[in-house]
Amino acid sequence: MAIARALMHRPRLLLVDEPTGNLDPRTGQEVLTMLREIQREEQNTMILVTRDPNIAASSDRCLSLEQLNKRA
Repeated sequence: MAIARALMHRPRLLLVDEPTGNLDPRTGQEVLTMLREIQREEQNTMILVTRDPNIAASSDRCLSLEQLNKRA
């Protein structure tokens, strides 16, 4: 329900914080698949925060806090 409410106004930027954090692996994968499909269809930008290295590795671009701190 929260995802549907957030997408109702077709935002150009999606800020997604730990979308799979409290989900079982199957449901988590379904949520990620849905978010990526929405991103492609709506051609919006998604910034996703995760602690899961597999999710991070499957992203188009990945930045770690460690990398960002080195740039400062």
